[in-house]
Amino acid sequence: MVRTLTHWTVADYHQMIESGILAGRHVELINGQIIDMAPELPIHRVTYRRGVKYLEALLGTQAVVFATAPVTLPSNSEPQPDICIAIPPESRYDQRHPQPNDIYWLIEVSNSTLSYDLNEKAQIYARHQIVDYWVIDIPGSQLWVHREPNQGIYQSVVKYSTGIIMPLALPHVEVDVLRLLQ
Repeated sequence: MVRTLTHWTVADYHQMIESGILAGRHVELINGQIIDMAPELPIHRVTYRRGVKYLEALLGTQAVVFATAPVTLPSNSEPQPDICIAIPPESRYDQRHPQPNDIYWLIEVSNSTLSYDLNEKAQIYARHQIVDYWVIDIPGSQLWVHREPNQGIYQSVVKYSTGIIMPLALPHVEVDVLRLLQ
């Protein structure tokens, strides 16, 4: 007997959320599958919260900074990156989540999920042409910057432990790596 896995659409997923089926569950939709997310330790939470506060102060009205909020991708995926930096104004997202064309860059904070964030998540984001994808590696005290998506793979992946990075979408903005890592 052959068994098949049911693949859910974003619309199915939203209906489940609205009906309460997923209430109390920490999940995200990845390639049509509802995936349990890793439990969040305090260091993970404070790292992305500090990053959000820093980026909001740095960017002002140039971007909208979302914390642990879904983004909708065409492949029946609705991951919840730790930080999403998107095109303003915020009212643009009153009726929908940011989509690839809305996203300046995404940041995942990794304490125990580094392999997943550097591989599966990177492939999903590259496949949808997210041009700037950053991973804060808490145990390694480094920032992995993924750029140049091509056929589901980032052609450029560079690790930083200090320095300044300019986001591709906002090249005049200088992001201090240490401010994201500490």
